[in-house]
Amino acid sequence: MTKQPDDWLDDVPDNQNEEDEDEEIIWVSKSEIKRDAEELKRLGAELVDLGKNSLDKIPLDEDLRAAIELAQRIKKEGRRRQLQLIGKMLRARDEDPIRQALDKLKNRHNQQVALFHKLEQLRDRLIEKGDDAVAEVINLYPEADRQQLRSMIRNAQKEKAANKPVKSARQIFQYLRELAEA
Repeated sequence: MTKQPDDWLDDVPDNQNEEDEDEEIIWVSKSEIKRDAEELKRLGAELVDLGKNSLDKIPLDEDLRAAIELAQRIKKEGRRRQLQLIGKMLRARDEDPIRQALDKLKNRHNQQVALFHKLEQLRDRLIEKGDDAVAEVINLYPEADRQQLRSMIRNAQKEKAANKPVKSARQIFQYLRELAEA
């Protein structure tokens, strides 16, 4: 059998399996590894800045929790090194549940801040408009005591006219906050 010029490819060994294995390896640059490590360090710093009650809501194992609590007590250079250790510990763990719990905490805080802004605006409208704005509060919170609210509004208006401290305005805000939380 004579070989045709195009048949020489048949004699080439099949190296395709080795090429497939090389394609499956994902090369990560050193800079990307450093960026990821810095991001985990920042995550660790956020965890260290949390209070005890907030930290209880985040899924942490005992070692990581102990390292975070230690970092909360350390100052200056020791704290920086402890944050590096926490970042290193986070690299060996799945940080997604931790991030999700942290995001949930932040979102709750943002919602509370937005609610407070709304209540402050409502309080200011109550003081400015008086009885006209009371109906708005009664629509929002049917359990509100109309008489008590009017009394607080009158006191706040008198304080504002006399340039006195705004004690009644704070009371109105507290009352609206209690209604919103109920």
